[in-house]
Amino acid sequence: MQRFSTGRKTLLGQDNNTLILLLAVNALVFVLINFLKIVYFLSDIPIEFFYRQILQWFSLTADTEQLVFRPWTVFSYMFTHERVWSLIGTLLWLWGFGFILQDLTGNQKLIPIYLYAGLAGALFFVGSTQLVPALYRNLGSTPPMLGAGAAVMGVAVATTALAPTYRIFPLINGGIPLWVLTAIFVAFDFATVASDHGGVAMAHLAGGMVGYWYIWQMRKGWDPGAWMTDFVNYVDDLCNPEKKHKGKKQQSRQFYQSSTSPFTKKSRFSQEKLDAILDKINQQGYHMLTDEEKTYLKEASQENNAE
Repeated sequence: MQRFSTGRKTLLGQDNNTLILLLAVNALVFVLINFLKIVYFLSDIPIEFFYRQILQWFSLTADTEQLVFRPWTVFSYMFTHERVWSLIGTLLWLWGFGFILQDLTGNQKLIPIYLYAGLAGALFFVGSTQLVPALYRNLGSTPPMLGAGAAVMGVAVATTALAPTYRIFPLINGGIPLWVLTAIFVAFDFATVASDHGGVAMAHLAGGMVGYWYIWQMRKGWDPGAWMTDFVNYVDDLCNPEKKHKGKKQQSRQFYQSSTSPFTKKSRFSQEKLDAILDKINQQGYHMLTDEEKTYLKEASQENNAE
């Protein structure tokens, strides 16, 4: 099974918290877009000019003849929200599932899943609108796609694939398993495929499939987003040469030659018991551990960090 880091809980203010980064970027783009909208309104400029001169440069159109001149929108759309309730709904879903995903896998999986799912959503939105006759007939009236729906669907499905029985809202009948919430999320989009918003629904479902694919690949031993982390670390190393990232093995300094290790410390913690606790976290969540199991895991983590 996939091993997860459990030595520490993910905290909101900690460094390299990618969940907070994604929430902040979505919120900042929303503030920027609506600030410009207010400027147009106070300047008595017709709102149509705002959509034509500002918002269309962030939103994803299904018209390939226009998309070729705005290729960056396959990224920008997944961070752009015009309406406050759309933003709040997206951030709540991202917060709930993203926090669990980050707590189970660390800080380096959330952004790759978010981006991969968002790009798949863009591909399916444009592709389905162009290739499905019922949608292509309305191409001229199909509004551009905005929002992180596809990206968040990818995060939700990935988290559920990782720990389907992880329970939240424990006060409601002992908690609601993640798979129930995700099933509702998926069913809602599936039900809207045969509608005027079919392209958006297909985009969301495509994002979910990518989230499942990502976890499936991780279980096979390959991390599809590792290159993103390596690239970010490489750039960070160039900008901060005094703070190199761990990854390159440093040559050990030896003052004598020996064929055997002078000292080997043997852990007092059973690997079998640790694996059983990790399995329980994966299936039920950290909050379902007993106080004894939490203490055992904490002490094992402290011993590992001290080495």
